[in-house]
Amino acid sequence: MDGTCLELASKAVIPDPAEGEVERSLIRRAQRGERAAFDTLVRRYDQEVLRMALRIVQSPEEVQDLYQEVFLKVYRSLGRFRLEARFSTWLYRVVMNVCLDHLRRQKARHEMQMPEIEESQPDLLHKLPDDRPVLNPERALEAQEIGSRLQLAMARLSPRERLVFELKHCQGMKLRDIGEMCGTSEEAAKNSLFRALQKLRTDLQDLV
Repeated sequence: MDGTCLELASKAVIPDPAEGEVERSLIRRAQRGERAAFDTLVRRYDQEVLRMALRIVQSPEEVQDLYQEVFLKVYRSLGRFRLEARFSTWLYRVVMNVCLDHLRRQKARHEMQMPEIEESQPDLLHKLPDDRPVLNPERALEAQEIGSRLQLAMARLSPRERLVFELKHCQGMKLRDIGEMCGTSEEAAKNSLFRALQKLRTDLQDLV
């Protein structure tokens, strides 16, 4: 598991019944118009919302505006949230819809540009050797080239394909849960994952 996947996995939250009741209490209070309760909900999820939005749109400059739009939609729609549902799933669905709507509007205005690959970004590579790059300059250069190839291949996926791939292979989520988070079916999530894998295999066939 690479650095990106380890970071995501470390943020996975194991459900706690007591914590869940605290959250439901906050939601009920926020639904009654208590602003302090809503602000507490925002603080609980603000970093996860920022990370998820960044992974979809891949533009730090645009994420802050989308963050504001997400929580504005949540504030306006919270009264319709049913407490028997999982709040995090509902929230992440709002994030995904806001981000995908933004990308669709962007695409309607101009042709999508390939995101730049920053050297500081961890690559999504599972088969790099564990030996220290500094001890093997040739292997380090090869690893850097492979990492860049993989990042470019990931950038060519659609936002939904990229997100489904990372939720499945980095966070280890089940396709049923991914479909629920994306507001679609398990079969649709499976199809997105299949398309992502097919595109990655095509772009990286000489490395497989």
